[in-house]
Amino acid sequence: MIAGKRVCVVVPAQNEEARIGEVIATMPSFVDSVLVIDDGSVDETAKVACAAPSERSVRVVRHRANRGVGAAIARGYREALLEGADIVAVMAGDGQMDPRDLRAVVEPIVQARADYVKGNRLRHPDVWRAMPKDRLIGSLVLSALTALSVGQRLGDSQCGYTAIGRACLARLDLDALWPRYGYPNDLLGAVSSVGARIEEVTVRPVYRGEASGMRAWHAGLILLLIARVAWRRFFARNAEGRATGDD
Repeated sequence: MIAGKRVCVVVPAQNEEARIGEVIATMPSFVDSVLVIDDGSVDETAKVACAAPSERSVRVVRHRANRGVGAAIARGYREALLEGADIVAVMAGDGQMDPRDLRAVVEPIVQARADYVKGNRLRHPDVWRAMPKDRLIGSLVLSALTALSVGQRLGDSQCGYTAIGRACLARLDLDALWPRYGYPNDLLGAVSSVGARIEEVTVRPVYRGEASGMRAWHAGLILLLIARVAWRRFFARNAEGRATGDD
């Protein structure tokens, strides 16, 4: 725990048998529980996760078929709420999120400064060396557009290293979240729509030479999701204005 708050880490994973054991074994000591959401893996991800050495409670939830990373995180959120977690963080099963940064990610919620916290890799001094240039440029562009769509200052919308407080999480419609690639942008829109305080903290960019799974159509999909977030915000503001009699 941190300051009496129970911390759960949701780990979405698909075919991560090579990395999932390390992710679990290196969880910081203040983490109370780990929820691995095996999203339709065809390798030994679930078996390795169950056998990984850990002093924390580790539970594996399996999806028989792949539902998408967004759906896996939503499932983890539901399970964490049922477990009574006060703070729910997300760390990917591929080891691209440094466990040394987790305390900084949850601290704004512990201190009641924020309801939702995102990691920002683009502020780290190593980003120009560590992050592939195409991902870096894409992240800069998509982050700027996402910031405009949600009406909040954001530097790295695509980073999946996050933490959310229980009260904020309980207000989200988890069934309505986008289930697949592009979920960070949709989730930011959902969090912003409930009036959550969003904060970013600097995290280390971690890349180990793995091939990027991003395709050209992914960028198009994310742009559509950003546009949908902007439209929902515009519609909500107009509806609020009509309700209060404002022009």
